[in-house]
Amino acid sequence: LVARPGGTVETDKVPSDVRKRTMDAVDGCGGRVTIGDVASRAGLNLNQAQKALQALAADTDGFLEVSEEGDVLYVFPKDYRSRLGAKSLRIKAEPYFEKAKAAVEYLIRVSFGTALIASIVIVYTTIIALVTSRSDDDNRGRRGRSYDSGVTFFFNPVDLFWYWDPYYYRRRRLQADKMNFIESVFSFVFGDGDPNQGIEEERWKLIGQYIASNGGVVAAEELAPYLDIDSMEGLKDDESYILPVLLRFDGQPDVDEKGNILYRFPSLQRTASQKSKRKEYVGRRWADWVGIEKFFQEKKWQFSKTGTSERAMVFGLGGLNLFGVIILGTMLKDMAVAPSSFIKFVGDIFPLLQV
Repeated sequence: LVARPGGTVETDKVPSDVRKRTMDAVDGCGGRVTIGDVASRAGLNLNQAQKALQALAADTDGFLEVSEEGDVLYVFPKDYRSRLGAKSLRIKAEPYFEKAKAAVEYLIRVSFGTALIASIVIVYTTIIALVTSRSDDDNRGRRGRSYDSGVTFFFNPVDLFWYWDPYYYRRRRLQADKMNFIESVFSFVFGDGDPNQGIEEERWKLIGQYIASNGGVVAAEELAPYLDIDSMEGLKDDESYILPVLLRFDGQPDVDEKGNILYRFPSLQRTASQKSKRKEYVGRRWADWVGIEKFFQEKKWQFSKTGTSERAMVFGLGGLNLFGVIILGTMLKDMAVAPSSFIKFVGDIFPLLQV
């Protein structure tokens, strides 16, 4: 059994990101894992995986087990997540803090667009109120001429649901490039988000899974598609690019009977899965059967996917607001009649509308 220090929640000492990735790996393996399982699935180095597993086992009544092959397994109860949440106030409250943080970030993102639309509504409502207060006859004439102008502005209220959507970035990644007007405003101002967020985590996951799927033995050129290499020339003469992988997963160089340099990762050769025992590199790659990604590719980062016409509409919205503010400022200075409470209120906040 794993010894548990009295009164101390060991998992609180583990970085949040490492803990979450470790727990996801434990869930993916059915609650029985080796250090190599967690390292390969979560993309963690062996030291991080070992410390995280030890902390989780100490706090959730997990225990160690020795497999038939002599490998050490960490075994966790099915309700280990609830047990951990009951012991750690920080871990229990963490989801609420994350939701609150996401809500605040979302409010900050939409504040500019909201202020812009509110400014346009206030400005032009005030202009109409000022014109109406001057002359009812002139107002009827202007209204009649505006109806005959043939200019129609259509705004779909359903678009507001897109504007006030806290899952905007997630939806944008799943949808096609076409977007409605409110989406284009949001995208133009705030962008569509970085498509490469968490890319390093994904890189190490792919590398770990590839090594494990090949029985823990690989050649350097097999991992080249997952690493940042300036040039493919001279890869056979210089294999220094694989050093970060050796350090992360505790790999060791080895020479086969033909004199080829292979890299062996003993910890990734041991797995808690009974169906996939140790797999040695013989003939066809194991990865050819299990479908591991063949290469690692970053996505092109485009700040906003709005088209030319959509950008023109956004610029037009800003120009419309600027034009209205200038006209309203002139009308407020030349106002001869006693202002109503609404117009007086707008006059008080007019400096904010000019920002």
